[in-house]
Amino acid sequence: MASVILENNHFIQPASISGQREELTAEFFDWFEARAEASNFQVDEIPLNEVKGWNMDLGERGLHHESGKFFSVQGITVEVTEPYMQRWQQPIINQPEIGILGILCKQFNGIPHFLMQMKMEPGNINQAQLSPTVQATRSNYTQVHKGKLPAYLSYFLERKGRVIADQLQSEQGARFLRKRNRNMIIIVDDDIEVYENFYWLSLVQIKQLYRYHNLINMDARSVLSMIQLDASLDFGVADLAYQDDRFCQDLRVSIATREAGIHRFDDLISWFTFLKSSYAISTRTIALAKLEDWTVSADAIRHKQNHYFSVVGVRSRLEGREVSEWCQPLLKHEAIGLISLLCQKINGVMHFLINARMEPGYIDVIEMGATVSTSDPARYQSFAQAPVFLDHFLNAKESAIRCDFELSEEGGRFLHFRNRYQVVELDETEKLDIPPDFVWMTYGQLLRFIRHSLYLNVELRSLMAALPLRLVS
Repeated sequence: MASVILENNHFIQPASISGQREELTAEFFDWFEARAEASNFQVDEIPLNEVKGWNMDLGERGLHHESGKFFSVQGITVEVTEPYMQRWQQPIINQPEIGILGILCKQFNGIPHFLMQMKMEPGNINQAQLSPTVQATRSNYTQVHKGKLPAYLSYFLERKGRVIADQLQSEQGARFLRKRNRNMIIIVDDDIEVYENFYWLSLVQIKQLYRYHNLINMDARSVLSMIQLDASLDFGVADLAYQDDRFCQDLRVSIATREAGIHRFDDLISWFTFLKSSYAISTRTIALAKLEDWTVSADAIRHKQNHYFSVVGVRSRLEGREVSEWCQPLLKHEAIGLISLLCQKINGVMHFLINARMEPGYIDVIEMGATVSTSDPARYQSFAQAPVFLDHFLNAKESAIRCDFELSEEGGRFLHFRNRYQVVELDETEKLDIPPDFVWMTYGQLLRFIRHSLYLNVELRSLMAALPLRLVS
C-alpha cells in the first residue's frame, strides 16, 4: 500500500488496516496524490483590507461581499437567562442561504459505493480532502461568482434517482448564525461519467480513511452520518467490525437497539422538548465597532486576549475550480478542540452520553451534542472551571479509548480549525451523576433522531459518521 495522504504537503504513513474486506488499494492513494499535486493550490494569509471584493462596514452589515451574496461576518450580542445568566459578544458568520451537500451512491457487484470528490479548500490544514459529490452554496450554483456549475449538481436539484437521505442540518452554532445545509444521498442505477477529481469508494473503505488525520472533510462527514446502518439496503455493516473486537460487536447490538435502551424514545423526545422550552437565549446582531473585548482593524478582527478565534483574510489560487483565484475572510483557530463521547454498557447494551447544547447560532435553542465539546481544552486552569466530564477524557486510560482521531472543520470558512474526536468507554460498574442536560442513548436511538433536522449537531454527526469501525491512532 502506498504511504500517502497529504498533510501540510507531506505524506504520512497510514496505520495498519487488517482483517477487513474491501481493502483500500494503492490505486486510490495514487489517484489522490496525483490529483492533489495537479491542482497547484496556493493560499496566502493577507490583511482584511486587501481582501478583494469584500468591504468592511463597522456597522451591522459587517464584513461583507460586494455582491451582497455568499456570507458576511457580523457582530452579535448574546444573553442567556435560563437555566443560568450569561452575556457575551462575538463575531459570527451569517450565511442565510441554504447550500447543497450531496453524495451519489451506486452499487458495484452488489456493494453500494459513494462518489467522493477530492476538493481543495483554503482553510484545510492539508489543502486536499475528500468531500461530497456536490458541495455548493446557493451563490455557487446560481453562479454569483460567474464560475462554472459544480459537476453532478443536476442530480440533486432535480432529484434524479432514489433519494435515501434529504434533510436540512445545521453547522457550528457557535460560529454560524442559523446556518443550514441540505444533506442528500441519492442512489443512481445508470452509468455516469466520472471526472478526474472524483472516485467511487465503499462505506467500509471510507470508514478506513478516518485513520488518516484531516482527510474526510466536515461536509462529507455530515452527509455520511445520514446513512441508516440498519436499513434494508446493505451497506456492508457486518464487514465493519473485526470479528474479535468486542467494542465493534457491542456497537452492532446498540445499532439494532432502539427501544431496549434505559430510556424509551418517547421519553427522550420529552426530555429534549422540555429543555428547549425551558432554556432562554437571545441573539441579536450589532455593529462590529460595538463588539466588547474584540479589536477590529484593517489587519484582522481579534479577541483582545487572543482567545477563541480571529477573522483574517486569505488569497487563493487554484487551477480547475469554478473560479481559479479569489479572496475571502476566514475564521482562524489556533487551538485543537476536543469532541468526546462517553459510552458504557448498561443492562448489556452500549449507551452513549449525550449533552443538550445551547449555542447562539442554533435555530431552535439547543441541539444534541457529544458529552464534551470545547474548542480549546487547554485553556481551563482547573477542572472546576472545565466542562463537566472533561476529566474523563484528559485522564482516560489507553485501554478505555475506542476512537481517537483528528478531523478538520469547514475549510471554506475556517482556517486550520481542527478537533480531536474521541470515544471513551466507562467500566460497567462505574456510576456517574448525570446532570439534567445529559442523557444516555443507544446508537439505534441516535440513528432515529438523525432522520430528522436540527436534533444532532454537526460535531456529533461527524463522530457518528466514523462508527462503528474501531479507530485508534
